[in-house]
Amino acid sequence: MNKLITMASVALAAMAIYSCDEDTATIGQSLTNDTDQLSLTSANYEVSTRTLVADSVFTLSNTCYFGCVRDPETGTEVKSEFSSQFHLTEYMYVYPEAEITSRLNGQPVADSCDLVIYVQMPFSIQDSLTAIKMRVNELDTPMEEGQHYYSNYDPFRLGMIREDGLIKDKVFTYGNLTDNDSLRGTSTYFHNIRIPLNDAYTDKNGSTYNNYGTYVLQQYFQHPEYFGNSYAFAHHVCPGFFFQIVDGLGFHTQVYGIGLRTFYTVQNDTTTSVASLVLAGTKEVVQTTLVTNDDETIRQLASEDDHTYIKSPAGLFTEVTLPVDQIKQSHENDSLLSSKIVFQRLNNQSSDDRVLAIPSNILMVPKDSLYSFFENNKVPDYKLSFYAAYSSSTNTYTFSNISNLITALWNTKKRETASNPSWTSEHPDWNKVVLVPISYTTSTSSSEFSSVEHNMGLTSTRLVGGPANPNQPILINVVYGKFKD
Repeated sequence: MNKLITMASVALAAMAIYSCDEDTATIGQSLTNDTDQLSLTSANYEVSTRTLVADSVFTLSNTCYFGCVRDPETGTEVKSEFSSQFHLTEYMYVYPEAEITSRLNGQPVADSCDLVIYVQMPFSIQDSLTAIKMRVNELDTPMEEGQHYYSNYDPFRLGMIREDGLIKDKVFTYGNLTDNDSLRGTSTYFHNIRIPLNDAYTDKNGSTYNNYGTYVLQQYFQHPEYFGNSYAFAHHVCPGFFFQIVDGLGFHTQVYGIGLRTFYTVQNDTTTSVASLVLAGTKEVVQTTLVTNDDETIRQLASEDDHTYIKSPAGLFTEVTLPVDQIKQSHENDSLLSSKIVFQRLNNQSSDDRVLAIPSNILMVPKDSLYSFFENNKVPDYKLSFYAAYSSSTNTYTFSNISNLITALWNTKKRETASNPSWTSEHPDWNKVVLVPISYTTSTSSSEFSSVEHNMGLTSTRLVGGPANPNQPILINVVYGKFKD
């Protein structure tokens, strides 16, 4: 029997048996026959943790977030604002210019134009009628594809806002009482924020139009090449907009759709009808969320040493130092079959009913790969990166087996120190991983991950641990396997 194949085949069984705390003295006999008996041993090692300030996170994503709330945990404000471009779909259609009946100085014009932002329910249903004042700011230059945008991307600070461009204020509520009750009560209603763009608009060349939709429409007829793809549209017609919170507190939600809609009237044969040109802010174009936290408060939370935090958006991660040397030393010739680690959550102490949600999903990733993981659109591979879901029944996050990671870190250290004895001191994070709150999507045909992003919603939890952990130590439980001579 091939011992390597046997070792692989018994690994899962060893994990299952070990998780039930069975006496390991006879596990080898229960898994293999007398010819290929496997000797299993187990051990526990302490793991150290601390809170890491995230500062900013990679934010090019499928969704944006919008709003400003007071964090009940800290009493400070958390604000999310966003920038978006617009996507030209393959189904986009504009009627021939001759069929457009609305005219001004002989040129076709739009009857009206608006931006519509489709939003999810706010994090607290109590805030459905909270009045928020927002502002739409026209970008001067577009965000470029292929660049890395983080949650500290501020168009104002970077001079990306067009000084004499479109600016439009809007006061809104999630409840949107401007829509009729009969409309809002239907199953097909989508909560939205509608911002009319019907004021006169002047483009960068000094030409003035009766509304923004007319500008878009006339650009289409004068320069059809600008509408060949989303890149050309962003660079020649509309670089995008920055959606800013100006005033108001208590509303924060996920934005799941943005539309730039231009309406115009057409005459064909004997009928007159209203047509529309709709452009969408979607994952096909550049979108990014700007997150503003109270930096001093975040640093204070990170300094608390009797627990650690996982907090989003762009707030706090938990850094974990894995005892790789202890696990591998004296066991270099043994196979590491299982390495299980459980992170216990501490219950909230606040009675505030607006308490932030518990992060549902977290990622474990090597600290030195934290940025590249998201920038390169990676998903957990269960070799160097791992996923865990929150269990409400045990109040824990469990990583069932990170033995591949332990082995990879050990092998890297051995290889590098062989030629450079100072390698570990030059790479102090070599055995550190980070726990990051994430959101993800899966394939429509399977449950496999198709994308993983930083969680940009409002979440927070404390974990057992920290440099001065007053609770039971965090342990990594390992099972070694070795064939008997």
